[in-house]
Amino acid sequence: MGSLDGRVTVITGAGRGIGRQHALFFAGEGAKVVVNDLGGDIHGEGGDRAPAQRVVDEILAMGGEAVANTDSVADFEGAKRLIDQAIEVFGDLHVLVNNAGILRDSMLVNMTEGDWDSVIAVHLKGHFCPTRHAAAYWREQVKAGNEVNASIINTSSTSGVLGNVGQTNYGAAKAGIAAFSNICALELGRYGVRSNAITPIARTRLTEQTPGLEDVIKAPTDPSVFDMYAPENISPLMGYLATAECPFSGETFFVQGDVVARYQPYSIAEKISNDKERWTVAQLIAAGPSLAPEGERRGGGAEMGRALG
Repeated sequence: MGSLDGRVTVITGAGRGIGRQHALFFAGEGAKVVVNDLGGDIHGEGGDRAPAQRVVDEILAMGGEAVANTDSVADFEGAKRLIDQAIEVFGDLHVLVNNAGILRDSMLVNMTEGDWDSVIAVHLKGHFCPTRHAAAYWREQVKAGNEVNASIINTSSTSGVLGNVGQTNYGAAKAGIAAFSNICALELGRYGVRSNAITPIARTRLTEQTPGLEDVIKAPTDPSVFDMYAPENISPLMGYLATAECPFSGETFFVQGDVVARYQPYSIAEKISNDKERWTVAQLIAAGPSLAPEGERRGGGAEMGRALG
């Protein structure tokens, strides 16, 4: 028996790269998989049914259950068809893996409106649309008296959580996905739905185009050396987060090679107050340096002390 036996799963962007590995891994663990992929290029242009169908054929050949879907996840009605297909073909929905994405990297001063809009649409709206329809289904199941144990796994990025030059559009979308994932956990927990995000680092069509990663992520020439950037390394964490037994919700995880780490959520660090009086710019000039991390503070002195009381 696999860890995901009978778990009906929708995986977006599953025709190639990490998404393909997710689909094959989930099927190998017993999940019934809807393989979604528009079949476009890394810039989000074009369309081809072949990538999704090839993955389905691989799953069927290994004795698994899968169907292909080529709807755009950034299209609200297309995303509904995707979710409806899973329910109609397999009778239920337990897991949604939001993975689809594109790249249109550019320095901010050169970025076009189209570069911005396309990346935000595929990544951020492309997470919202399928999740919105899946959430509505799960809510209706609970209202009908059915028990729900469902999981949403979203794909953020270190570019969004930590930042990366040349990716203001991609990073902004991925940061939004991390926030979206957390709020989904807050809203959907009452319906038996967990939501988590990951920031994977692996070798894909997209990361091979990422500034600064071109040479770093190359596969080792020695087959005995563990490949830290193999896309296969990412899927076990996705599988774990998709299991009915997983306790996590509202978390974001880093995964690369053999490393899995949980991010510390945003939290208040250094703080100053002004004894229930509105700050003046002069007071902030004096006291503001104390907001810097210890060891990076400059100036302030006696005025800082007086302002802080």
